[in-house]
Amino acid sequence: MKSNLTLIGMPGAGKSTIGIILAKVLSFGFIDTDILIQINRQKSLQQIIDESDHLNLRKIEEEEILKINVENHVIATGGSAVYSDKAMNYLKAISTIIFLKVGYGEITKRIHNFNTRGIARSKDQTFRDLYNERQVLYNRYAELTIDCNTLDQEEIVEGISKILCKRAAIKRG
Repeated sequence: MKSNLTLIGMPGAGKSTIGIILAKVLSFGFIDTDILIQINRQKSLQQIIDESDHLNLRKIEEEEILKINVENHVIATGGSAVYSDKAMNYLKAISTIIFLKVGYGEITKRIHNFNTRGIARSKDQTFRDLYNERQVLYNRYAELTIDCNTLDQEEIVEGISKILCKRAAIKRG
């Protein structure tokens, strides 16, 4: 049985913040793949992009995800994890994938450092183009989608917890 939960979504969707709260509520561990990258590479995501390019950051992200070997954890991924079929299939094998869906307008209110945040994108790609491109990928991999546009962090965590409890009850039958 898959004992982990993986959060996917755009930068600014709240994956890290909600992941920490969810882990606390469920008595789970917590992993943020962006922080894993920064610790293991001793560089910020933006430094990695500046020194090479966004494709190298995506490759590093895939490598770090494929090293994860945990149970009973909430895993917050970087927004670009969905570009790697290998990483996402691995995460799907070890966890339930939850898409924290936030509309473009709301994301732009939350993200003010688009050019310095370490977002893996091509140099000429607008944030709108990136958003549209990634929505298709998030929807492809999501096993559960939570509309986060009108909910606060506690409501999102409560909604996820309720859905997971219902699913567990159904499996126990």
